[in-house]
Amino acid sequence: MEYVELTVHTTSEASELVADVMWQYTEGGVAVSDAKDVVALISGGTGVYWDYIDDELKAPRSDVLVKCFIKPDAADAAIRDIRAQLEEMRSRGGVDFGTLEETRRTIDGDDWIDVWKKHFRPLHIGERVVVVPEWINYTQEANEVIVTLDSNMAFGTGEHETTSMCLEALQEVIKEGDVVIDVGCGSGILGIAAAKLGAKACYLTDIDPVAVESAGHNALKNGVSQKCIVAHSDLLADAALRGDVVLANITAEVLVRLAPSMPENLKQGGMLILSGIIADRLSLVKEAFAAQGLALAQERRKGEWYALVYRR
Repeated sequence: MEYVELTVHTTSEASELVADVMWQYTEGGVAVSDAKDVVALISGGTGVYWDYIDDELKAPRSDVLVKCFIKPDAADAAIRDIRAQLEEMRSRGGVDFGTLEETRRTIDGDDWIDVWKKHFRPLHIGERVVVVPEWINYTQEANEVIVTLDSNMAFGTGEHETTSMCLEALQEVIKEGDVVIDVGCGSGILGIAAAKLGAKACYLTDIDPVAVESAGHNALKNGVSQKCIVAHSDLLADAALRGDVVLANITAEVLVRLAPSMPENLKQGGMLILSGIIADRLSLVKEAFAAQGLALAQERRKGEWYALVYRR
């Protein structure tokens, strides 16, 4: 079967957002090619040894390629919609999307999905959580919490720094019987992990209907649908609902916009975990949430991304 391969040129900062949009239109996967990942690998003390590497890969560069694979009969409409969404996001400002130059070509995709899936492996995050793609057989170790994801429907596999920092912080603060709220839930990975870590109820919201469908699908797959309420919403309409832990892995600009209302859904003594914050937006987010009377308990950094943990 043939696929149309769409490539969009963007930046490291915006690559996750571009991939998130693409996931809505593909059954064949999304690939991100970022030279910074290569530089981090060879300089990050991982023990990896390289016989040879092209010096061009080590040179500073901002151009990141994000690719998706679309069925030919749906390609024209999908690419128009992708372009429109990306331009609309860029118009809001706050994130450098780069050129958003795009190219397309037709490829023989008979084996593409199987090849793409071979690149995924179980991902250990924090002390207990292991994220496992649904097509991989994994033997659970003692005390591990397995989150099984079908990643074809919405972005959020745990690979990105913002998601892994949220999962690490969640494991440190969650208690048995907590109520957890996940704002902008994507694939549902954070809320599902919370349910498996002992939360008695998890409320997952997202403005993207594809994400809502995906989170519900993944909650059912993980056997926690009875604990998870998934809603198509910007924020919880019920201000009376209080969480012991509130998670929000979204962009800094949206976090700042939600800062005045988000603490209303956090119990006294509760923990608020924020991520999706690029370095040059960190001070804006800190100022916005400090103004709500929240105490900063922890600051995390991975690469160019930050996560903040607040206590009410």
